[in-house]
Amino acid sequence: MEGHHVGRPPKFGEDRILDAALAVTAEHGPAAATIAAIADRLGAPSGSLYHRFGSRDLLLATLWTRCVRRFQEDFVRALTSDDVEAAALHAPRWCRLHPDEAAVLLLHRRGDLAAAWPGELAEDLETLNSQVADALTGYAERNGLDHDRVLFALVDVPYGAVRRHLLAKRPPPASVDDLITTTCRAVLAR
Repeated sequence: MEGHHVGRPPKFGEDRILDAALAVTAEHGPAAATIAAIADRLGAPSGSLYHRFGSRDLLLATLWTRCVRRFQEDFVRALTSDDVEAAALHAPRWCRLHPDEAAVLLLHRRGDLAAAWPGELAEDLETLNSQVADALTGYAERNGLDHDRVLFALVDVPYGAVRRHLLAKRPPPASVDDLITTTCRAVLAR
């Protein structure tokens, strides 16, 4: 393979940049997540971030999308395997394991992060919640349950239960799990 040159991986890859953006956003809020602050956290020149993402909006929108997809993964898996308790308890468990991502995802609306949603991610945004919507609908249909009751029990209740703890910058306590489970069972009882 003489003469064949393999480029070295970028020193500041997408995940490293997004991790730095996550840390700044979780600690200081979206307004503090400037390209300069993220670059400083990463120890990179600002140009590296602009080269990779082109704009602050694209960087933070990509971060938000990554957080959503990571959050949704196990929730969808639990629902598609009809493990309603795992689905109901996904939010508090995930928040305890991923406090920074939870803060970004559950405390800030998409518009708080990106002033204008980047065109490059328009398709991502359109399909972002389709797997969750399909999983919720499928679960309701397979189990003969009202869709709104399923949505309330598995989305609204867990979100409400963890949000105030995240606002106080603390993980949801274990007692929240029992409250969510009890509520979920009561709401979904036939």
